[in-house]
Amino acid sequence: MKKILIIEDEKILSDMYAEKFQQAGFSVVSAPEAEDGLEVAKKEKPDLIILDILLPKGDGISFLQKMREESGLSLTPVVVFSNFDDPPTKKAAFRLGAKEYLIKTNYTPREIVEKIKEILASYQPWE
Repeated sequence: MKKILIIEDEKILSDMYAEKFQQAGFSVVSAPEAEDGLEVAKKEKPDLIILDILLPKGDGISFLQKMREESGLSLTPVVVFSNFDDPPTKKAAFRLGAKEYLIKTNYTPREIVEKIKEILASYQPWE
């Protein structure tokens, strides 16, 4: 069973997406902020991370920077999922290895689950 880490500070959203992914057969762990997210990622070794950009105690970009320095996490695929539609931030996320930068309001929960399935299906850790 693939494990997904959701780093999202809005509990209602985090819970809703956790439920959708669990219904789709994923194991889900979550963290409300970047700092906690890094600790959870180190401990849980998720197959994919869904990352909000605007978070308390550090933002998604600083999380990506720290994550890429962690040998056990550096290849973990990350999908940014945020309403912060800022071109320099998007560029920074992709430069730090984000697989996608999805705007929350453009996707239904079902579409997000399908998108994540596609990414996991095509992901090869040795790339």
